Amino acid sequence: MDTFSNNRKKDVILYTDGACSGNPGVGGWGLVLMFKDSSGAIHKREESGAEGSTTNNRMEITAVIKGLNLLKSPCNVTVYSDSSYVCNAIMQGWLDSWQKNGWKNSKKESVKNPDLWQEYLSLSSIHDIRFIHVKGHADNEYNNRCDTLATTAVKEWKKNNRM
Repeated sequence: MDTFSNNRKKDVILYTDGACSGNPGVGGWGLVLMFKDSSGAIHKREESGAEGSTTNNRMEITAVIKGLNLLKSPCNVTVYSDSSYVCNAIMQGWLDSWQKNGWKNSKKESVKNPDLWQEYLSLSSIHDIRFIHVKGHADNEYNNRCDTLATTAVKEWKKNNRM
């Protein structure tokens, strides 16, 4: 990725999606990362991966984390996700409450995926991040591409692990 010599943060768009075959089951994540370089040229990068025993929600937040980890300098990031779990945790303040309550939810139950949420929090201290919830499996080119990347990663994992 390009880095600029000035102090202005790059504007980055990150589309993410997670998928799971069984829940829990084999899961996959996909992302599309886009930004303009200093000449105005648009760069796009796609990534995906899979895990053998996971949940859809873990894959949704993993996609966000993987995308943020690709960034080499602090950025202004707009994340587009169809995950109510991820978007609500951040946009409705659940994540802040979970931290304050010792990783317990409003029902005093342990929060799921605290390891991933803590990793997200570490990355969110570097970048300025905003989330936009998009409708899944609709007419959004990049959300659909992320879904294809995630589901293909699941199929490849199954094929390579003879499932």
